[in-house]
Amino acid sequence: MPAAPTIAADALRLSVAPMMDWTDTHCRVFHRVLAPNARLYTEMVHANAVIHGDRAKLLALDPVEHPVALQLGGSDPALLAQAARIGCEHGFDEINLNVGCPSDRVQAGRFGACLMREPGLVADSVAAMIEASPAPVTVKCRLGVDDDQHYATFEAFIDRIAAAGCRVFVVHARNAWLKGLSPKENREVPPLRYDWAYRLKRERPPLQVVVNGGIATFEDAGMHLAHADGVMLGRAAYHTPYLLHQLDVAWFGGHLRTRAELLRAFRPHVEAWLAQGIALKHVTRHVLGLFHGERGGRAFRQVLSEGAHKPGADWALVEVALAHTDPPGQLAA
Repeated sequence: MPAAPTIAADALRLSVAPMMDWTDTHCRVFHRVLAPNARLYTEMVHANAVIHGDRAKLLALDPVEHPVALQLGGSDPALLAQAARIGCEHGFDEINLNVGCPSDRVQAGRFGACLMREPGLVADSVAAMIEASPAPVTVKCRLGVDDDQHYATFEAFIDRIAAAGCRVFVVHARNAWLKGLSPKENREVPPLRYDWAYRLKRERPPLQVVVNGGIATFEDAGMHLAHADGVMLGRAAYHTPYLLHQLDVAWFGGHLRTRAELLRAFRPHVEAWLAQGIALKHVTRHVLGLFHGERGGRAFRQVLSEGAHKPGADWALVEVALAHTDPPGQLAA
């Protein structure tokens, strides 16, 4: 069975999770400003949507985003292979299969976390995607579903997929509960067991293992990096995005820039899209957490939240919001 192309170790050290309704192209460009070396992921897109939907919208990709991965949902090997091929043609650097989303809608479509109960189907899907894709094919999964409590079950799942050629596993280190919990609760209620991800890396050193789930601080991220190939931030990267910048500088080099400097570096992207007729709110909604926990942060969010949706709102509103930070627009890192 042919293996997927490998990914350089450094390229997996820091990444931002695929997040529905959040990690669109505007979010990813902002995150690229913050973290020049992080690996970025799209929202999950179903294979059928890639094949039959509005690709210009679903696969929108700014050249500055690279390296960026397309995350696919689905359970039909042939359709996933076709979608993977299309993703590569659109320039994505990696094709990732979602085997971790627990939502009812996803279960009804027989994809996401419920596929952890069908390792053979996942293996067939991965093998088909690898054959169709010149880019690396990776898998994002949970530890198991519902009351799966045995490491051996998780290990057998990984081994089956690895035998199909997958070499990179992003492990959200908790179970997915398919009944009784909302997607939000599934990110918070099932207990975290990072030791399973650590053990997988220790016992399967040829595999590249990225840890995901509940990583909220600089210290947390550093702890995981000592045991795995990489760390994937989710909500923390979105709600406290300056953390992403701090980690990128600490792990890859460079110098810390102020929040205002980073935001102004995002201005060309914002104005380019405003010129195409997009409303300011669609871009600035991703920057609301930049001053989280800082003096003036609440006023910064309020100005953008209340004004960005109004007709004619432009970059001047962002400067008004920055003026509420302390010192105005020049907050030290």
